[in-house]
Amino acid sequence: MAGLNFLNMFAALLVLSFRVASSLPEKTSSALFIFGDSTVDPGNNNHINTVPDMRADYKPYGQNGFFQEPTGRFSDGRVIVDFIAQYAKLPIIPPFLQPSADYTSGVNFASGGGGILPHTNQGAVIDLQTQLKYFDEVIKSLTEKLGEAQAKELISNAVYFISIGSNDYLGGYLINPAMQEIYIPEEYVGMVIGNLTQAIQVLYGKGARKFGFLSLCPLGCLPIVRALNPKASEGGCFEAVSGFALAHNNALKAVLTSLEHLLEGFKYCNSDFYSWLDDRIHNASTYGFKDGDNACCGSGPYGGVYSCGGKRSTAEFQLCENADDHVWWDSYHPCERIHEQFAKVLWNGPASSVGPYNLENLFFDKEKLTIADIVDAPQGVQLFQ
Repeated sequence: MAGLNFLNMFAALLVLSFRVASSLPEKTSSALFIFGDSTVDPGNNNHINTVPDMRADYKPYGQNGFFQEPTGRFSDGRVIVDFIAQYAKLPIIPPFLQPSADYTSGVNFASGGGGILPHTNQGAVIDLQTQLKYFDEVIKSLTEKLGEAQAKELISNAVYFISIGSNDYLGGYLINPAMQEIYIPEEYVGMVIGNLTQAIQVLYGKGARKFGFLSLCPLGCLPIVRALNPKASEGGCFEAVSGFALAHNNALKAVLTSLEHLLEGFKYCNSDFYSWLDDRIHNASTYGFKDGDNACCGSGPYGGVYSCGGKRSTAEFQLCENADDHVWWDSYHPCERIHEQFAKVLWNGPASSVGPYNLENLFFDKEKLTIADIVDAPQGVQLFQ
């Protein structure tokens, strides 16, 4: 009988937790600050002196009609952070360099071609260290506009989404013989991760507490890299290149676990973008795609020549009929549909896919209810009916 009473009480507590959750007022969303590269650049590179390879503010970029004209996003439409903002009930987050941008819902510092290390595409991009300096300007602006107390609250409640690192390996190391002479691969990965860790700690020191991360994809499967594979005729990804992404992701995972224990209040959302995208590349039809190998926009083998739009070194390019059929939009970047699908995983994916928090948890400060939460429920909430 004692066991039965316990089970009855436990069942009542489960029902109770749902009643408490539905009775409490929903928290307002946090602001969103974005740091990164072309995976999340909303058009910052439109406003800097850079090379054509680092720009996407011309057709057919943005061709799917969501935006009235090309914005500088390296996509046929939106990128992952546009969907995250939508799910968080925020407006589209503006690029930092957009004139008269409003920072109160957040701002996007990302730059196509940008890297964690300052030497990556140096002089043509906004590197991560510079993005952090821009964030200081935003803090100053918010403090002047909102007052110190309200600005600090906004900063501490905000979510910081970071998507960067690919260019450090593709451009900063793999095609940089001088860097290869100085560092063996393991040392180079360690240096990249060390600088990223330092950036996270800098943001924490400025008040950031909630972080989201887009881990690196299988870099050897990018159409531009696949076309360079000595075994390209066999249709395989360049596994040696993908190895850098795997090493980076594994090291970042270990760092985040450590920071969670070392930094009070540090919360994060991470997931295995590598395996997720690799599955769609190799099993495209399972997920409603017709082509997981070839870029929709580009030229040459796999569409791997970075010629989309005809503004780069190669003027001629081909464009597929329907970008939604393709995993890859151009030689480097996935289509909007991939951005949307993965944004959904990060937003409210199960613990087996994303963790230790999903982005919805972070934005709305949702926590799993415990018995202590139930006992401490506010007065006026009917616990038993």
